[in-house]
Amino acid sequence: MRSRSIAALFALALAASAVPADAAPLRPVERRAVAAVRGQVPGAIELLRQLVERNSGTLNTEGVRAVGAMLAPRFAALGFTTRWADGAAFGRAGHLVATRRGTHARLTVLFIGHLDTVFDADSPFQHFTVQPDSTATGPGVADMKGGDVVMLVVLRALADAGVLEQLDVRVVLDGDEEHAGMPRELSRRDLIEAARGCDVVFGFEDGAGDPAQAVVARRGSLSWTLSVSGHRAHSSQIFRESVGAGAVFEAARILQAFRDSLGGEPHLTFNPGLVLGGSDVATEPGLVRGIASGKSNVVPETTLVRGDLRALTPEQFAHATDVMTRIVGRHLPGTAATIEFGDSYPPLAPGPGHDALLAVFDGASRDLGYGPVRATNPDDAGAADISFVGDWVPMALDGVGLAGSGGHSVHEQADLRVLGENAERIALTLIRLCERSRTTP
Repeated sequence: MRSRSIAALFALALAASAVPADAAPLRPVERRAVAAVRGQVPGAIELLRQLVERNSGTLNTEGVRAVGAMLAPRFAALGFTTRWADGAAFGRAGHLVATRRGTHARLTVLFIGHLDTVFDADSPFQHFTVQPDSTATGPGVADMKGGDVVMLVVLRALADAGVLEQLDVRVVLDGDEEHAGMPRELSRRDLIEAARGCDVVFGFEDGAGDPAQAVVARRGSLSWTLSVSGHRAHSSQIFRESVGAGAVFEAARILQAFRDSLGGEPHLTFNPGLVLGGSDVATEPGLVRGIASGKSNVVPETTLVRGDLRALTPEQFAHATDVMTRIVGRHLPGTAATIEFGDSYPPLAPGPGHDALLAVFDGASRDLGYGPVRATNPDDAGAADISFVGDWVPMALDGVGLAGSGGHSVHEQADLRVLGENAERIALTLIRLCERSRTTP
């Protein structure tokens, strides 16, 4: 059971977001939190430099553990109990988990981050630099070591303002967000367990890279593999009753039917990323590469298509997979086909609680003088770890880490000015939620 009813949480959030059109003056506790954030910024940037300089590509297990070891004492200094959740069972380094119970907690909050990056140990992109315009570059500076630093700044500011004792806080820093270990029921078990009973969750990803936006919904992804077979024969016999259309025409029919049937549905996309067709097809493990052979005068016997499907809700996934399965079952003469759905990443479906939390965050931003914050278009928000806890936590907000651009490339950069701004927004949001919880049943 959650610590508070969902209806009460929504009322709490909406009441906390009720601010006048003009920025409202900050209360003393809020001013203390803001001052605490601003006093931390130089040290936070130095911590970010240290974290970025330590390679932690997902498969660099030693590096991922090292980054976790750099962060664990900083949580411990705030009164957190930390542990390392070993990832051997799912082929990864593991996760850093930290928990702290407030002496008079009013809310239970989950903070989500990750320790790994997409840059392997032999990547040429390894170092942290800062430009005169406060732009920082480096592997994981925005995605998402910057977000991990924002998280620590928020917690220290709440402690200095005397608010941390009003929260039960759970922190999960996954070590494999960029390339999740399998099976996922093991690699995301600690995250899901931490989410149970929480009232609010913040994801510290970089989101849209724009501090005027935050994520309240993310599409999930689902892989699919289409296997098509036909009769091998001389090309002069194609379309005859004894031969049929061949595997390539059947695959083309299926793909076009996917587009005709589902192409106009909002938030839904489906992409055939790998297509192999011919007399013979061979793929490497993982289905990311293969070889096809055939002749122009031979009807192709085999076609294989590997793709992904992205949707905003579980219901949309169910509808799309049902339509795709039915299309595959309508074979052209002389052909057969099957479709299998594989690895999945759940969506963070839209919900009124997420919108209510954004309203509080937006109000805090306006009162701080940073302007409004709107919801990111979910079509622009990729999969992230917060999606695994959408069914467990009624109010969720993501993309509130360190804004940046060029993610997953050697052009990755972050705007260091956002570090303090977002920490202030989050700190005020939590202060206001705690304040309202005193009078909300």
